[in-house]
Amino acid sequence: MVPERPDAEPNSPPWPPQLDACTAAPAYHAILFENAHVRVLLTRIPPGHTVPLHTHCWPGVQFFESWSPLVRRDPQGNVTLDTRTLAEAPKLNTPLWLETLTPHTVENVGDREIISVQVEIKSAK
Repeated sequence: MVPERPDAEPNSPPWPPQLDACTAAPAYHAILFENAHVRVLLTRIPPGHTVPLHTHCWPGVQFFESWSPLVRRDPQGNVTLDTRTLAEAPKLNTPLWLETLTPHTVENVGDREIISVQVEIKSAK
């Protein structure tokens, strides 16, 4: 179980800072741009890789440049999303809204690299 931060300021991440995607999984996440309002991340997950436990503390818009099926799991290993069960895969380079993502891992269970760009909105309430 990952504790939330009771001392968190408004608009600050509710989880420990070491779970931030860029800190907990730097081999998979790179900051392309950041200011006080937004953070733009590049995520790359090769086939067969599992991204370590991490969070995305702000909601935002995600664009997939390359897609492969994935499985998202919570800290206890329970499957919270298996995209192989979805009616259709996301369309490439089409914006998708994402809410804040609690601590999770992501496993690329397909045969292609997952590449996405995510614009996280820091000032969102």
